[in-house]
Amino acid sequence: MSNRIDLQFLLVAVLLLLCGIGLGLTMGIRQDFQLTPVHAHFNLAGWASLALFGLVYRAYPELAERKLAKVHFWLSAPAAVVFPIGIALSLLYQWPFLAIVGSIVWIAGAVVFLVQILSLFKTSDARTAVPAE
Repeated sequence: MSNRIDLQFLLVAVLLLLCGIGLGLTMGIRQDFQLTPVHAHFNLAGWASLALFGLVYRAYPELAERKLAKVHFWLSAPAAVVFPIGIALSLLYQWPFLAIVGSIVWIAGAVVFLVQILSLFKTSDARTAVPAE
């Protein structure tokens, strides 16, 4: 896999978008919307958040070069998969363990991202975002 953390985030985001779309279509066809929270988390935590993280790393390559970027990816990407699956297990089988673990790992990733963003304020030579090509 590429060392480009922005592309890694975007790849996982698109895969989870497809999961969210597939689940949404299945629910619609069956007219069974019990898993709506799972669908929402695939689309919001998976697609929207991971894609946004990837775009931020693209816009601020100095963040992508830091070791924290990889820590952020390895917390957030698996959590974006585990969290909605855990929600499904909780809804279907009253087994919330994976949802709890996924949410804890997800918030840890969010905290790492906060540290990354705060680091932009610390650097005296922090430049503005890279303009789109």
